[in-house]
Amino acid sequence: MKNKLRTLTEPFRIKMVEPLKITTEEFRVSTLKNAGYNPFLLRSSDVFIDLLTDSGTGAMSDKQWAGIMIGDESYAGARSWEHLEAVVKELTGMKYILPTHQGRAAERILYGILGGPDKIFISNTHFDTTRANIEFTGATAIDIIYDEAKDPEVDLPFKGNIDLGKLKSLITKHGKENIAAVIITVTNNSSGGQPVSMQNVKELRKICDEHQLLLVIDGCRIAENAYFIKHREEAYKDKSYEDIAKEMLRLGDAFIMSAKKDGMVNIGGLLTMKDEALSLKCKNQLIISEGFTTYGGLAGRDMEALAIGLTEVFDADYLHYRIRSTAYLGENLRAKGIPVVWPIGGHAVYIDAKKLYSHIPVEEFPGQVLACDLYVKGGIRCCEVGSVMFGKYDENNKLIAAENELVRLAIPRRVYTQSHIDYVLDVFDDILELKEQTKGFHITYEPPFLRHFTARFEKN
Repeated sequence: MKNKLRTLTEPFRIKMVEPLKITTEEFRVSTLKNAGYNPFLLRSSDVFIDLLTDSGTGAMSDKQWAGIMIGDESYAGARSWEHLEAVVKELTGMKYILPTHQGRAAERILYGILGGPDKIFISNTHFDTTRANIEFTGATAIDIIYDEAKDPEVDLPFKGNIDLGKLKSLITKHGKENIAAVIITVTNNSSGGQPVSMQNVKELRKICDEHQLLLVIDGCRIAENAYFIKHREEAYKDKSYEDIAKEMLRLGDAFIMSAKKDGMVNIGGLLTMKDEALSLKCKNQLIISEGFTTYGGLAGRDMEALAIGLTEVFDADYLHYRIRSTAYLGENLRAKGIPVVWPIGGHAVYIDAKKLYSHIPVEEFPGQVLACDLYVKGGIRCCEVGSVMFGKYDENNKLIAAENELVRLAIPRRVYTQSHIDYVLDVFDDILELKEQTKGFHITYEPPFLRHFTARFEKN
């Protein structure tokens, strides 16, 4: 019988360590209060396990660090740019490649050109920065996942899919001339890190062709999505992860990527297109706001590391470890009785805070409460994905709540070990024991956009 590993192990070994600060609960209570009960406003040195985001928080490989040493810092036409351009063209099949300093810069450039008052953007689910960049232009962002996928407990293989029937209805309602773009986010971050099937994107491509609509693939986790396709979509079981990603990306007209996710780097973004006229408009905006077209706000060493990371991310051993280690956390939380979005997605575990803290009304932000409780009890920092992030107030100052009140535990790539994840599981025992005693919050300060980053709260 072929030997196999019985315990999930990291497919790498550690060559450098970074010390973590162990604090007392008394210290964390005081620190959180000073931060306005907003984990984004905590100092990283006061956090023990940081699950706030998987964006730019991963550990780079020895080959990436070696690449940094040979990065070409020439202003124009650097060797590192040529390396990155070649890798991205091979991956996406798109001719026009623009580097940016991170994903939201690519969003601002593209959606700033496409958007404007009376324009409509349609997506499976717009993430926070995507929606903000769209709405900043005066355009409207509409989310359309299938209704059954909105239930956190329903077990579906591709809960990130866009609802094609709703898309057709929106085209009829608004007119194709008013739809700036259709955006498919893979994996679908705001709906629980859920994957999108290849079949769904193929059918979406047909609809966009029929109505001459621009299809944008937001693929910052394209490799993780490819993993789910290979293991859940029969037609792709014998294909490599990289070939699956290539096939999907060739269905798009444009590709946006925050390279801080599956690019395996700490900074960087990409905007690629098939259309020359659109690319020229984007280049002009890039030069004004980011830098020259062959560096776009990135150092040569960063482009070199990104070119290497875009190859490493498709390694089969890495992807198996990545997806299974996230699932390990989610499956064990569920076994404890913690309500999680099911099935577990690729980069994060999402907890249904509304169900866990059923005594706290949505107007008092149960997700924000859970995020704060996890810091107080265990020094764990995480992110609310609910009515703080996506809720709005009507003209009578009444909260229009988000679809779900979730808390995201995002796992940085190649950073934490199995014992760190087991520690997180232990902290949830305290959450279960004390959850009935906790109380809600009210907002004391919020900015006009992306309020979850800098809002401040007080306990009710």
